[in-house]
Amino acid sequence: MIWHPSPNFGPRRDGLRPRFIVLHYTAMGSAAEALARLCDPSAEVSAHYLIDRDGTCFQMVDEEMRAWHAGAGAWAGLEDINSRSVGIELVNTGAEPFPWPQMRALEGLLPGIMARWSIGPEGVIGHSDMSPARKQDPGPRFDWRALARAGHALWPEGQGGEGDFGSSLDRIGYPPAPPEDRLAAFRARFRPEGAGPLCEKDTRRAACVAQAYDTNRRAPA
Repeated sequence: MIWHPSPNFGPRRDGLRPRFIVLHYTAMGSAAEALARLCDPSAEVSAHYLIDRDGTCFQMVDEEMRAWHAGAGAWAGLEDINSRSVGIELVNTGAEPFPWPQMRALEGLLPGIMARWSIGPEGVIGHSDMSPARKQDPGPRFDWRALARAGHALWPEGQGGEGDFGSSLDRIGYPPAPPEDRLAAFRARFRPEGAGPLCEKDTRRAACVAQAYDTNRRAPA
């Protein structure tokens, strides 16, 4: 871990503590570019961690503090996600796979954060999950299934289920947004092979995912 402090942070509001971990991509070509922006006072953005393609990990903000990574959005009915989360940026342009050293470093970083703040796998989300009308990261190239196999995210393997698509997304945690944005965010996360208009496969997959989130949120900490 390389300490590379950013001035862009503040106290978590109203005594809030992290309940989520939000994953991002930088949409930049290099870690140097990303660090420069995330540590630029005029940019007013930051994250707690940045992971380079080769697995090098930088910490910019102490986890106790509120980094400025999430912006407007909500998850599971909760707002001010900055005060409720730890933010992790992954160096990626958005048009490339996430290399194995980077994913391995992420899998090494997550357990400690999850243990320190009692965050279950259902609390690890993407930026596009909490802000589907504004954001697309970490995008359909991110391997959520691999992260779930390591116990660091949810990826139900089933495809079957019954229910209204919008209601299922509400149960999962997606905030209100135009239907096409919610569909795109859901597919990027849970059905990256999906394309075209909403279909039965989306509806059945969403119902299956919603059931998994219901079950995990009821499970004892």
